[in-house]
Amino acid sequence: MTTWEERIDEVWAVAANELAGDEVIARIDALAAERGQDDARAEFERAGARDSAGRPLEAIPLYRRALELGLDAEHEPQAIIQLASSLRNVGETDEALVLLERANADAPDSPYRDAVAVFHALALASSGAPYRALSVALLALVPHLPRYHRSMTAYAREIGERDT
Repeated sequence: MTTWEERIDEVWAVAANELAGDEVIARIDALAAERGQDDARAEFERAGARDSAGRPLEAIPLYRRALELGLDAEHEPQAIIQLASSLRNVGETDEALVLLERANADAPDSPYRDAVAVFHALALASSGAPYRALSVALLALVPHLPRYHRSMTAYAREIGERDT
């Protein structure tokens, strides 16, 4: 017998190639119902289904609820990133920036730090701070470069100051 998590993963795997938004929502909602509305992971999956279907206004309260209920260390950063992305998509860039900056400050060594940086850069660009956005993106790339860490860090910081 497959676990609940395996069945969720299966829906997402099929969704990548074959399912439309409404069908993904229906399948995820059916699985989430097995765990109830007081289950953080179920609410997170419901939010993700709506987000994936291009319904950020429906996803936002579900992400908030999932975070309020308390997600595990694997899903909490995903929910923060996805909530921030949805907020940016509906024009709430200030709130998205607060979430992403807090996520970076609270867990600078998170395995999701580069994903946080990418969405932070998008939110900065959307908020009218393109140089700061470029700076954040470049600083996220620096650890992945074979050389030039010191100079690229200095250049990225210099560029970021142009928006201030």
